[in-house]
Amino acid sequence: MDEMLLLTRILLVGFICALLVSSGLTCGPGRGIGKRRHPKKLTPLAYKQFIPNVAEKTLGASGRYEGKITRNSERFKELTPNYNPDIIFKDEENTGADRLMTQRCKDKLNALAISVMNQWPGVKLRVTEGWDEDGHHSEESLHYEGRAVDITTSDRDRSKYGMLARLAVEAGFDWVYYESKAHIHCSVKAENSVAAKSGGCFPGSATVHLEKGGTKLVKDLRPGDRVLVADTEGRLLYSDFLTFLDREDGSHKLFYVIETRQPRARLLLTAAHLLFVAPQQNQSEAGSAGGRALFASRVRPGQRVFVLGEGGRRLLPAAVHRVSLREEASGAYAPLTAQGTILIDRVLASCYAVIEEHSWAHWAFAPFRLLQALLAALCPAGMGSPMGDPTAPGIHWYSRLLYRIGSWVLDSDSLHPLGMMVSSS
Repeated sequence: MDEMLLLTRILLVGFICALLVSSGLTCGPGRGIGKRRHPKKLTPLAYKQFIPNVAEKTLGASGRYEGKITRNSERFKELTPNYNPDIIFKDEENTGADRLMTQRCKDKLNALAISVMNQWPGVKLRVTEGWDEDGHHSEESLHYEGRAVDITTSDRDRSKYGMLARLAVEAGFDWVYYESKAHIHCSVKAENSVAAKSGGCFPGSATVHLEKGGTKLVKDLRPGDRVLVADTEGRLLYSDFLTFLDREDGSHKLFYVIETRQPRARLLLTAAHLLFVAPQQNQSEAGSAGGRALFASRVRPGQRVFVLGEGGRRLLPAAVHRVSLREEASGAYAPLTAQGTILIDRVLASCYAVIEEHSWAHWAFAPFRLLQALLAALCPAGMGSPMGDPTAPGIHWYSRLLYRIGSWVLDSDSLHPLGMMVSSS
């Protein structure tokens, strides 16, 4: 069985590579599957601008302050020294404190150092402030946790600082601020914070509608279950549950709570999960074809989502009247259906997260769905799933593979910053 699993995964990876190659072959003038990617034009940040456009210590940026780290505290082991020769550390205290930072901060800083040398040959990244053990910053500054750095270029050319800030955004810092004419401030999420590990899921208390009647908790879904979904035209139908793209039994998660009144519904999902939003103009059109998929963190009151109407026969656009945040400990689950959509607590949602393009995500899972169907037909019942246990905890291996590919071929701002629960290394 282990050999079958390995062979299946090798074949599937090969299939994905073949699809990518075939897309590349059709690049260029004329109609084709893919299109040539042009270098992204980088725009410098303006003085006092920060990205993302929210407060630093909020969920959408670097998350809450978790307490000062001192050399004698238990959390001091969270800090790691950075001896990258391509980075100049000011270290005016002569204690090496500016070199100490969290692993996530170190990874982003090292990535930025490469970008700086590529942008300005002969120029290096310079760190003026890192971990602060002397209380020189404001109360609850992320410098006290080794999660923030203040940076300049080695030549101290202030005309470069706007572009330096943009390069920091592209390097993956969770919050970048053109704070001063003299430096750029950058910070990252805590390694173990809820903000750093949001994923794209629903709580275990969420329910789905079954073809055989009644409802079922999403955490109890098993292969063979057929659940209520909608097609691209908004028509309701039942589709096979295939697997969990992410499954974390009993974990604590921070969920966005989307509430409507007419029809009344309440859906909990994580920030990076996709939710279908109806067009504002056409009041009669329902279904994913009539709207677009947005990250849950971008849904606002007044926008309309699709809710199962009374009698359960059609979807109706329902105005969102409140969006809030709620932490639950009922686990987190990301079910995948063959259709790529799912009705969760009577609200239409995508099965996908991380990238704000439902159609792209569904296309990316086409090889998985195809091979799953072929193996289901060829493998006798009771042999287990060659694609992996659908109820196994953690992120599905195929999701991890796609995330790696996406991180390589897509711009950093194409992926939700709270999307994938992977290590920062």
